Amino acid sequence: MMNKKKIEQNVKDKYQALLPIMNERVRRRWAAAEASSLGYGGISIVSRATGLSRNTITSGILENEEVPDDIQSSVNDQRIRRHGGGRMSITQVNSTINASLEALVDPVTRGDPECPLRWTCKSTRKLAKELQQQGHQIGERTVSRLLKDEGYSLQANRKSLEGSQHPDRNAQFEYINKKVLSFQRRNQPVVSVDTKKKELVGNFSNSGTEWHRKGTPEKVNIHDFPDKELGKAIPYGVYDITMNQGWVSVGIDHDTANFATTTLLRWWQEMGFRLYPHAKELLVTADSGGSNGSRIRLWKVALQELADKIGLRISVCHFPPGTSKWNKIEHRMFSHITENWRGCPLRSLGVIVNLIGNTTTKKGLRINAELDTKKYKTGIKVTDDELANVNIKKEKFHGEWNYAILPLV
Repeated sequence: MMNKKKIEQNVKDKYQALLPIMNERVRRRWAAAEASSLGYGGISIVSRATGLSRNTITSGILENEEVPDDIQSSVNDQRIRRHGGGRMSITQVNSTINASLEALVDPVTRGDPECPLRWTCKSTRKLAKELQQQGHQIGERTVSRLLKDEGYSLQANRKSLEGSQHPDRNAQFEYINKKVLSFQRRNQPVVSVDTKKKELVGNFSNSGTEWHRKGTPEKVNIHDFPDKELGKAIPYGVYDITMNQGWVSVGIDHDTANFATTTLLRWWQEMGFRLYPHAKELLVTADSGGSNGSRIRLWKVALQELADKIGLRISVCHFPPGTSKWNKIEHRMFSHITENWRGCPLRSLGVIVNLIGNTTTKKGLRINAELDTKKYKTGIKVTDDELANVNIKKEKFHGEWNYAILPLV
């Protein structure tokens, strides 16, 4: 037994020493030569020592025994395999596989707002089975590889829960997805809105690291006591799901429904109108809480004022309670803003606006940012009569989550 272990270790040592200078063909034929020299059991020993499969070593033995003309010619022209050798990737054979897989995953896509990775609650086995039923020839390992290539990562659900789960949560996800696709097919704007985490303005520590000369880190305050003069920054964002573009208004007062709709108006005036000159309606996806919450009366009154100003029918779809982190703006825009200013003290409002406005990604994300110095009153009470004047049309499916505000003029 010890003798076999010594032999295996000897083969492993030689393989590791030669590995940097061997290509695929040389590795295969060298392993085959070693296995042949060891006699009975040599293939198993070499396979364990090198990590090469038994089939690969067996193929190498056959090549060593007889060298066909096409292999010899491939050696002369520096080819590793025969002409046309090697399996084609599934995306080369099946050009629609990525689109089919994305269609299955995206309606229930979940995302961590502080991480660019996306993750799905469907297993690769179930996804492979559904793709096979659609006529695709694919296994679960290939599904896993394609998901990783597209930036997905399967995560445990024990850390994804946020509050109680509504029984119609998944149905609402699917409803929102169908609504978004319907608007996109008609070339109508679709935006995701939310307020980013409030940030202390001043010489405070910011998580993350950035490049500096050794021993010369940025010096910041030891304690994070708010600066009364600088205060806090309140970034409210509008993310165009179709165009992968966004707008962020950095407020300095309060996060109210009027602040939210003012930001939507600024996005439409500066970006939306130019991108969608023939738009008749606008779809807004939002959380169920905060300044744009589904139960906030002022949000609906402010949306009515916005609809009257821009002349668009504004449809709204709220994510179910406890699912705010799965709003598209969280992991397609806010996460990249956080990544862009990591390790950089947010010393002034100007610094914050510039860092947000200079956030980009490889997929072409572009963000415009602006400072909003207006004062927004809090505690505004909306009476029943004022709410009754809102021209609202509720959908049959969860009208408290899905509704449209129509212009009065």
